[in-house]
Parts: sequence; C-alpha cells; structure tokens
Amino acid sequence: MLVDPVGWREATERALYGEDGFYLRDPGPAAHFRTSAHASPLFAAAVAALADSAGLRRVVDVGAGRGELLLALRALDDGLALVGVEVAGRPRDLPDDVTWLHELGGLPDLGSALLVANEWLDNVPVDVVVRTEEGTRLVRVDPETGEESLGGEPSQVDLDWLDRWWPLREVGDRAEIGRPRDEAWAQAIGSLPGGGVALAVDYHHVRAGRPPTGTLTAYRAGRLVPAVPDGSCDITSHVALDACSAAGTAAGATATVLTDQRHALSALLGEVERPRPDLARTAPADYLLGLSRGGELAELTETGGLGDFGWLLQSVGGRLPPPFMTGDREGSHRL
Repeated sequence: MLVDPVGWREATERALYGEDGFYLRDPGPAAHFRTSAHASPLFAAAVAALADSAGLRRVVDVGAGRGELLLALRALDDGLALVGVEVAGRPRDLPDDVTWLHELGGLPDLGSALLVANEWLDNVPVDVVVRTEEGTRLVRVDPETGEESLGGEPSQVDLDWLDRWWPLREVGDRAEIGRPRDEAWAQAIGSLPGGGVALAVDYHHVRAGRPPTGTLTAYRAGRLVPAVPDGSCDITSHVALDACSAAGTAAGATATVLTDQRHALSALLGEVERPRPDLARTAPADYLLGLSRGGELAELTETGGLGDFGWLLQSVGGRLPPPFMTGDREGSHRL
C-alpha cells in the first residue's frame, strides 16, 4: 500500500505511539537500548539521594518504560511514594504500592514531588527541517521506507523557534524543531503546583554547539539502524536542553542547573574509590562489590557514553537542594 510522505513529527508519533506503536509493544524499550536506569542501580541511588536532599518523599518517573527505575528505587527505600507515568500498561511485576498512570495525553497534577524524565524528551516527536537555496523547508518522510523529500515552509512559530535556538546558516544544514519538547517540559514544570524538583536526563546539545546535520537516528535490538518510522525501531534525536530550560523558567521554575551526568553523579554519590587489594583476601565479597560498583559508575560517567547525558534540574517554588543549590533564583548554571 502506498503511503504519502508526512513530516517527521507526524510519522514519529504514529510509529512510537500509534496503534501497536513501538512503545506500546512488549518486551519494551529495554530490549532495544540501554539507559542509565538499566545500566546500574547507582543511577537509582543518585535519584534517591536527590529526593532526600530536596526533602521529597514522592518520586514520579515520567516515561517509566517497564518500571525499571521504580523497581530499583523501591529496593533502596520502601518508604518512598513512587509513581510511574507511561503510555504502556502497568508492568506485571510492579509492586502493588507503586502507582501507575497510563497517560496518553498530558501530565496530571502531581502535587509536590521529584519528577524524573530519564530519556523522555528525546522521544517527544519533532519535525525536521533543512536549509535550501529557497529558505528553510520541512523534511517529509515515507513512513514505510524512510525516504525523504522536501515539504513546505515551517510555521512562523517554528521559524521563530529556529531563529532563537537553532539558526540554520548554510545550505544543507538540518535541525530538529524542539518546540514540542519545550512545551512538554513546561507542562512537566506546571504539574508540580505543590513545589518540588524536575529532572530531565537526555543526550543533548546547546545553542553554541548544535550539530549542523541534526541528530535524528534510530535503534533496534541495541544497534543503530536507519531511521524508518514504520514502528519497528525507536526514533530519537538529541534534546536542546537549553531551550527546555528557558521554557521551564517561563512556566514557573525558580532555579536551574544544567550540567552533565558525570558531574551530577559525582555531586550526588561522591567519588567511588577502588577497593584495597588486601580486601581480596580478607573480605572477598566486599572486594568484588567494590569492583562492581566502580565498574558501574565508570559506565554511567563514561566520556562519549552515558556520562555525556545532560542533566537539567529545575526547582518549583524555591531553590534547588544541595549539592545543586544556585546563588540566585533563576538562570542557567553549570557545575
């Protein structure tokens, strides 16, 4: 059956979240790519430490996958109130005391909480544009083959977003229009009327270093594959977290830190020292545990890997907790 080309945002929406979409099918995204929550329980330990330092006993995992982070948090602290928000149904192995919100629309009122969006924003569908001799044009895609063609001019609001956040300077330059992600993050900030902290963790870029060819890509079974929005693979692109930060501030965030996972985990977990060699003889279990912990932290903080993930933290109703407390009440700071 022939399918007319559509914009990447529409094609991705169908492929990921439409009927029998990629994110609605078992066994879930963990079978296709590895996030920090899958890599090590140390990521959950860092989230728990952040909640504790903020004085928050409720953690909401937005884009919760199959509940991997929630399960790790429950193992660490059975007193935390845990909530998962996901388009897929409730995982069968999730404890009864963990709330699961099957949300196909916007976020509900979450009260006061630590909101965690680990690799959520990169799967908010966006349109792709390219600079041509005639100006900026939308890129259309055949959902069955991935073949691209040129469409019309973006809307004025999208052109304004590009002008502010991702100017295309040379013919052939491509960009992903991150406005839907800004709106999603602003809604996340607005879902915390009782105050709290919102954390977005994603591969990212900032205005001073946008990639000229864009970042659109796809994953299947742990491998990079051609981006074909037919529902068989994860369609993703890096997030302009600086633009999301500005949207969060406009939505009511009162303090902001934008850093990377390497620095964030160091701030929350401290330095993990290699175990003393003599422990291999006197306390072999502790020695092996220390080696394992060091290896897991190395993966989470690796340059060129998970350590490059951006951490956008924004507080609602006050300052960020230590060790992320900033000197003023708004703005973007790097640790």
